[in-house]
Amino acid sequence: MAASFKELILCLFCMTSVVLFIPAYSLPKKFTTSYFDEAFSRLYGDQNLIVLKEGKSVRISLDERTGCGFKSRSTYQYAFFSASVKLPAANYTAGVVVTFYTSNGDVYKDSHDELDFEFLGHANNGSWVLQTNLYGNGSIRRGREERYSLPFDPSENFHNYSILWTEKTTVFYVDYVPLRVTQKVEAMAGDYPSKPMSLYATIWDGSDWATGGGKYKVDYTYAPFVSQYSNFVLQACSNSDCDDSLTTEERNKMKEFRSKYVTYSYCVDSKRYPIPLPECKNDSF
Repeated sequence: MAASFKELILCLFCMTSVVLFIPAYSLPKKFTTSYFDEAFSRLYGDQNLIVLKEGKSVRISLDERTGCGFKSRSTYQYAFFSASVKLPAANYTAGVVVTFYTSNGDVYKDSHDELDFEFLGHANNGSWVLQTNLYGNGSIRRGREERYSLPFDPSENFHNYSILWTEKTTVFYVDYVPLRVTQKVEAMAGDYPSKPMSLYATIWDGSDWATGGGKYKVDYTYAPFVSQYSNFVLQACSNSDCDDSLTTEERNKMKEFRSKYVTYSYCVDSKRYPIPLPECKNDSF
C-alpha cells in the first residue's frame, strides 16, 4: 500500500528531529520528484534559466537585463508542493525577490488565489527575510503576510520549502518543520484559496518594496543574482490521502520556531487590522 502524505511528511520530519533545520539535499525515495522539462515550462527570461543535472535542477538569475521564472505545466486543486532552494550568495542582495508560490492569476485576473514563499534580499551583509502569504478570490487588500528570520544562511546550502494545501488547511514548511498553519473558517468566505493553481518560481527586481520598504534598491554591480532549485515535488491530493493534521511533536517544533523567528504577523498587527481577520483565532499564533 502506498504511503499517505501524512506518513511521508512524518518520515521527513523525523529526519529533522535532532536538529531544527538541516540542509535539504535530497528526499526519501517514497517521494516522486519531477524532472524540470516534464513538470515545468519557461515563463520569461529564458536566457537566464539553465537546466542542470540532466533536468533534476534549474538555475535562474536576475541581471540588469531581466529576471527569470518558470511555471508548472499542470494545475492543481489541493496538493503538496515542495522544492529545495539555494538563494543568491552576495554581500548585498537588497531589492532582490526570489519566490516559490502557487497562483491562478493568469486565469482569474480579478479573483485570483495565491500561496506564497517570498525571499527578500538584504543590504550590507544582512540576512534574507522569508515571507509567506495567502490570498483567495482576489483578496489582495486583506494581505495575510508573515515574515521570519531564518536560523541558517539560505544562500550557503539547499533548504527545503513545502506547501500542503487542502480544502480546509494550508501548512507551510521549512525543512519539513511546519512554520505556519492557516485553517479555513466560514467567515473567511472566498478569502481561502480554492480554485486550481499552477506552481511558480521566479527571481525579480522588487526595489520598490522588498528591502526596508523600498529604501534599499537592487545594485546590479553585484549581479548576476543566482538562485537554484531542485527536488521538485508536485503531488495532487484529495482529502482522503492528504492528512493536514499535525502531531504533538510537529506542533511543538512549530511553536519553538515561531517563538524565535516570527518578526511580523498580520494577526497581531492591530494598526492594520483593529479587528483581527476571522481565521486568526484558529491560526498558529
